Amino acid sequence: MKIEQIYTGCLAQGAYYITSGNEAAIIDPLREIEPYINRAKKDGVSIKYIFETHFHADFVSGHVDLAAKTAASIVFGPTNAHIGYDALIATDGQVFEIGDIKIKLIHTPGHTLESSCYLLYDEQGKEQALFTGDTLFIGDVGRPDLAQKVADDLTKEKLAGILFESLRNKILPLPDDIIVYPAHGAGSACGKNMSKETSDTLGNQKKTNYALNMALSQQDFIEQVTDGLMPPPQYFPQNVQMNIEGYDDINKVLQRGTQALDPEAFEVAANHTGAVILDTRTAEDFSQSFIPNSINIGIDGSFAVWVGTLIPDVKQEILIVAEEGREEEVVTRLARVGYDFCIGYLKGGVAAWKAVGKELDEIKNIDAENLSKKKMHLLSM
Repeated sequence: MKIEQIYTGCLAQGAYYITSGNEAAIIDPLREIEPYINRAKKDGVSIKYIFETHFHADFVSGHVDLAAKTAASIVFGPTNAHIGYDALIATDGQVFEIGDIKIKLIHTPGHTLESSCYLLYDEQGKEQALFTGDTLFIGDVGRPDLAQKVADDLTKEKLAGILFESLRNKILPLPDDIIVYPAHGAGSACGKNMSKETSDTLGNQKKTNYALNMALSQQDFIEQVTDGLMPPPQYFPQNVQMNIEGYDDINKVLQRGTQALDPEAFEVAANHTGAVILDTRTAEDFSQSFIPNSINIGIDGSFAVWVGTLIPDVKQEILIVAEEGREEEVVTRLARVGYDFCIGYLKGGVAAWKAVGKELDEIKNIDAENLSKKKMHLLSM
């Protein structure tokens, strides 16, 4: 048996690759699926199941594409959602076999109504690991305000109360020595107090995680979990819908977004499509010279959060200005959070634009640090 955590820092997201015998399972895959397929080929295993812990809000999962490429079954916990692709809707306690190991779905609603954890039993039948999704993080639990719009009478307080019951009745009774593998770590907007650590024993979490404090009453828990929640990024509900209904193949998205446009074609596209010009260079480079009416979100910063703040509609067409060689990275990073409508990038970047005599702007009397502060003020509004 092998368990591999595949952690993506820019999203603070953990996907999991599990193998036993000649079979494998993936938990909460990212949008780009080739790394999972390549791992399986290298190990000589076939991907049998794709386990989804819930309908993710902060990123678009790779479950649809991965199932299409591997014939693996997509598994969700109990849900009434109208899913736009073939999926196995499991029951609480349902067990799945992967090689010589077993994985049991444990329905743990609260973060969302369909949220589920996956308990792994090793070859000897011992409980080894718990993949908790957004139900339980290291140092925190999933925020209960992201799914409240699915029903008129569903509030964050009601969901927090449901989460309390899930933790008390489904998680806390499990053995202390099992390893907790969550879907996110520090930096994710899905919680408010997450540790930089990305795994821990359940026993240590019982001692250190405020949400697992047995002295808390349900009302105390509700108050603590709902206190201080910041508004979620605006793209979150759109990502949920994409994860429920399906989406375009990532290769199609990449092909469309990585079309190289010379300055003339780029300008025509900007003038006739209503596309946003997204400049992903550093704030310092941008301030010195940029195409008029473009916006700057540096690819090396909190890229997804900024995109969701400044471009609230995931269906917005986007034209890219990027450092040479990073164009595909930009399109990929956008696609991870549902922005699938990049229509090309400026070939040769700002230097090519300048070389043909096209207009450029600059930001005078402001340094890159203050430009970043201005953007942080906008983000907090």
